[in-house]
Amino acid sequence: MPETERPLRADARRNRERILASAGELFARHGNDVQMEEIAAHSGLGLGTLYRHFPGKRDLLTAVVRERFQEMAHLASAAEHIDDPGVAFETVLRSYLEAADGDAAFQLAMLGSNDLRWEGIEQQKAQFAEIIARIIDRAVAAGQLRPDLTAADFPVLACGIMSTMYFRPSRTSDWRRHLELVLTGIRTGRSQS
Repeated sequence: MPETERPLRADARRNRERILASAGELFARHGNDVQMEEIAAHSGLGLGTLYRHFPGKRDLLTAVVRERFQEMAHLASAAEHIDDPGVAFETVLRSYLEAADGDAAFQLAMLGSNDLRWEGIEQQKAQFAEIIARIIDRAVAAGQLRPDLTAADFPVLACGIMSTMYFRPSRTSDWRRHLELVLTGIRTGRSQS
């Protein structure tokens, strides 16, 4: 039985949390270039402890991204409760991108890193996608977003903006400006006033 499926002892759970916190911080700063040795040292744990919890860097990155998607689902859930459908959509997209800002690992994962095992994240992605679909459907039905906008467009929009965040194509590149350009393009005249 994989470790993630059986209950952990309290000390093992604390060690796992320390590893994930350290990995999240280091992956956010350095992307996939961070080494397992650095993560172990940063967490204050031995390399053996790290490898007992995560057999490889890909497993650890997957666990970190799984946590990020859980956080994103919470952001989406909060946005879904906003009364104005257009504001709910803009809030979830902006919150998603703000949460990714400064997190090179999450940005890289969303932009198609080969170092991620998506098969460990389906549940978190599905939960997030369901909420996004309801938010978009409600905003489209209210006439605040283009009628052809669908939930399938959300990752495309987010990744396009995130690429500005990650790659910074010029010294003056600003993902927030890119976001405003995208929002202007998908709003209907009603929500632009």
